[in-house]
Amino acid sequence: MNKLIFLFALFTVCGLSAQKDIFQSNRFDQLSRNHRTLAIIPFFVHLDLDNGLSGKELKVLEEKEGYAVQNALETYFGRGKKRKKFTVAFQNSEDTNALLAKKNISYNNIDRYTIRELASVLDVDGIISGNLDINVLLSEGLPEDFSFMDYILGDADYGRIGIKISDGDSGKLLWKYEQEINKKSGKNTDDLIDKMMKKAARRFPYDKENRRDRS
Repeated sequence: MNKLIFLFALFTVCGLSAQKDIFQSNRFDQLSRNHRTLAIIPFFVHLDLDNGLSGKELKVLEEKEGYAVQNALETYFGRGKKRKKFTVAFQNSEDTNALLAKKNISYNNIDRYTIRELASVLDVDGIISGNLDINVLLSEGLPEDFSFMDYILGDADYGRIGIKISDGDSGKLLWKYEQEINKKSGKNTDDLIDKMMKKAARRFPYDKENRRDRS
């Protein structure tokens, strides 16, 4: 009985913590009323690897991880029946990256552009962006050497990820979700994003059911 009480309390705390990690603007409905298409840009990544790599080598790996998160989010939003659940469409990432390249916007200089500028270049209503601070190569998978208690408690901190949605016209932040990355987060980038977005599904503002509840 004590173990059941402990696990219930643990999952309750985790659930409350997840809710605190979600922000939604009180102007979301007003600013997103005419949103039809969102673009996902590569994530800004900071790698803290203890392996003696040069700064240039780290930059290459950070770029790889940034595009991996972009692709994982596109996969999540575009997968089968999920696509019909949303009130907006998501621009194909290959198109996004090609349009950016035509304007000489690359991973190395995209942070110099505002949300409004990027939305104009991509001809979309909003931008999905984010940050990934991590001490492992997530795209290659998290280490598998962990105990059962590590899994239950979520021990072994690998970093943190934050996903943001901003309005293209105003540049205002509309929605943000942050989560720590640990043993329970997922075995690789695709798994992490899938589990993360499923956890946030009840608060994801472009979900048709959530939108209906607010109307």
